[in-house]
Amino acid sequence: MRKLDYANVAIGQMLPELKLSPISRTTLALFAGASGDHNPIHIDSDFARQAGMPDVFAHGMLSMAYLGRMLTDWVPQQCLREFNSRFSALAHLGNVLICSGKVVAKYEEGGEKLVKVEIQSTDQFGEVKVLGEALVAL
Repeated sequence: MRKLDYANVAIGQMLPELKLSPISRTTLALFAGASGDHNPIHIDSDFARQAGMPDVFAHGMLSMAYLGRMLTDWVPQQCLREFNSRFSALAHLGNVLICSGKVVAKYEEGGEKLVKVEIQSTDQFGEVKVLGEALVAL
């Protein structure tokens, strides 16, 4: 990761995209173990079907974690000042999530040079799964 310079970051600049492997049952099981979220709707097909879903689907926090990974691939974690998101749609088995972002503002506050970015996660069909924003100190 090369160090970003505030002066060389422009409004409208795109963050490096992060494209993930298709969501699998293994992905969901590993995330459940790592996060401690063992809600059966994410790991038990029979339970998910009884709840009216076609099958299990990804934890919302998994999609947010992928956005966090995209951000920390761009800047070191200690540069993050804020990271917010809202969930828009379910990420299903087989979905390929693509995380992207764009610089929307630059300003100085409290002695820090800050960059605000809008971020999102979409699937391979362009359906938005998670929308958010982050504030980064450079």
